[in-house]
Amino acid sequence: MFTSSFPALRRAPIVFGRGISTSSSFSPLARVPFIPKSTIPRSTTALLRNQLIVRGAASSVSGRPGSQTVGHAAQNIREEVGQSAADLAKSIAGGNVFQDNVEPTQQTFLGITNAVAHAVPQPYVIFGLAGGLPYLGTAGATVYLARQAGIAAQGLVSNIDPGVAITILDQALNIQVTYGAVLLSFLGALHWGFEFAGYGGHKYYPRLLLGAAPVVFGWSTLALSPVNALIAQWIGFTGLWWADLRATGAGWTPKWYSQYRFYLSILVGTCIIGTLAATSYWGPVGGHGMISHDLNMIRAERKQHQPEREGTVAGDVEALPAPEDADKYVIVRKKEAEKSQEQH
Repeated sequence: MFTSSFPALRRAPIVFGRGISTSSSFSPLARVPFIPKSTIPRSTTALLRNQLIVRGAASSVSGRPGSQTVGHAAQNIREEVGQSAADLAKSIAGGNVFQDNVEPTQQTFLGITNAVAHAVPQPYVIFGLAGGLPYLGTAGATVYLARQAGIAAQGLVSNIDPGVAITILDQALNIQVTYGAVLLSFLGALHWGFEFAGYGGHKYYPRLLLGAAPVVFGWSTLALSPVNALIAQWIGFTGLWWADLRATGAGWTPKWYSQYRFYLSILVGTCIIGTLAATSYWGPVGGHGMISHDLNMIRAERKQHQPEREGTVAGDVEALPAPEDADKYVIVRKKEAEKSQEQH
């Protein structure tokens, strides 16, 4: 029986070359009945062993592995990395790189990115980059001013007056936080524009909620301290880009929108992280550092020199004019004390 079926085994090496999985219900050998090993001829056993060995070879013709030399291995690694980078670029682009005019000529990270970037109208790129200038300006100012204030807090000579540096630093942080809230609101309003224009069809409540959420979130960050507000806004920009990525994949926005938003979010996020790093490393900013130290010293000194303003004096008292060199107008004292002094 095995002799007659032996040629059939040679004609079907792929079946025996696959790995056997006990957890899969779709295994090609799931319906093959169990055959005791003692009943299988040695030639058939050797054939099965050879097929399993060929399973590990990259070439079914030569039986050789895919990477025979170090150069071949390096080439294979470069190809795998390039393919992974291309998949990352496709993910950033929202998966729409094969539609209409966004189809790339080279299936690489740069090829896909350039194809989508060239699909963005030039005025949108210019105004998008211009929108990042306030972030660049405030981030640079906070880095410089935080370093100068930190140097002054250490008792060293700084290039700018410490009080001026701290004041301008606080203003720069507030400008960055306020602009971040406005920018979040603007990016959310774009989805209302897509909905009013009917881009990709009217989505009604889902897209309107997507446009309103950044407004509420950005407005609420204004109630936080500057440092905490920047952290919250960084989370907001990241979450909004993820929502824009999903919206682009669903066809709610132009095909280039998710990649356009990705790189602008990278610009904004880098500025926010730079500001947080500078204020945390050098400081000081409002709420800690030299400002809090000075305020605590002033409060302690005022409390030490502050006269008693209220209380109870037992017995008969009288009010007398205070001396000219006193810091008060009236002196309240007991009458008994005055009589005892007159007797002596």
